[in-house]
Amino acid sequence: MPSTIHAVGFSPWKKMHVRAYFQDRKIVFVSKPSRLPKKRGLCVATWGVRIPDSFFPERAEIIRLEDGFLRSVGLGADLVRPLSWVRDSRGIYYDATRPSDLELILRHTDFHESMLARARQLADRIITAELTKYNTGTGAWQRPKGQRRVILVPGQVESDASIRCGAAGIRTNFGLLAEVRRRSPDAFIAYKPHPDVVAGLRAKGTGEGSAMEFCDEVLGDVPMADLLAQIDEVHTLTSLTGFEALMRGKKVVTHGMPFYAGWGLTEDAGMTREVAARRDRRLSLDELVAGTLILYPTYVSRETGQFITPEQALDELLTWRKNHPKAPPPWRQVLRFFLRRMAE
Repeated sequence: MPSTIHAVGFSPWKKMHVRAYFQDRKIVFVSKPSRLPKKRGLCVATWGVRIPDSFFPERAEIIRLEDGFLRSVGLGADLVRPLSWVRDSRGIYYDATRPSDLELILRHTDFHESMLARARQLADRIITAELTKYNTGTGAWQRPKGQRRVILVPGQVESDASIRCGAAGIRTNFGLLAEVRRRSPDAFIAYKPHPDVVAGLRAKGTGEGSAMEFCDEVLGDVPMADLLAQIDEVHTLTSLTGFEALMRGKKVVTHGMPFYAGWGLTEDAGMTREVAARRDRRLSLDELVAGTLILYPTYVSRETGQFITPEQALDELLTWRKNHPKAPPPWRQVLRFFLRRMAE
């Protein structure tokens, strides 16, 4: 990676995080691709897939940034500071249309026993501590008595690139619920809208208000870890909840092409032949965890601002959650009001 990186199209809030995650490089911020210098050896950082490759100078090295999988106590859409980002030089993990650094890690890495043991310990700590990506939710839920098979369907923000780039067939929450009900007419289906939607920060999906047509219960502000401990299966398009469920030994059916599908650990109902041909390796759960949580993301301490290990990030998450107020402070409630208006 060159010593100077031109970061394109970042909001003022994200700029400070770009500096943190490239603290070993010089950062030059540019508002749009047309203002990039025309020179050889250019290295560009940008957020997700918002800006296509064709907008950047030919032969520029492009690094795409995105939230990591153990992110924070609170929502990214709420402008809560991230503990982890991923930096991908080939694509991005949710874009199944092309290989990403994560896909190549999972496909080609020779995972030694010491790495697998580390991954196993990391997953065990996550499960025991009931940690997930955002660690939100204050409500409670109990598995319905007498139900032999309970399926959780996590909602997603339908305008997100993870669906646009990772789902070839079904692309709506309502459509997913209809398909799950068709496949499992006798199961108890619980639907959990995306936390950004519950918080009013993102709009509901098409037909999402009629979710009860195909599910038995719509869940509110319930911690995801609590739900995963009580259900039998997760059916999803591309949600990270599927990966979190795999770590907890649950059956996962994917109706899209998330990064954790195609490796022999999930039932893949939405996989294209092209993506299946690329993901031609059978992985153990420990190998998936090692690639996804240890080798791929970058972690930065909230306390010191320095790079840290995923184990240290877990320590900080636990402290953060312990000291986190149950209700958002007044300034965040005001910020959330303006964010909601912007999302309308």
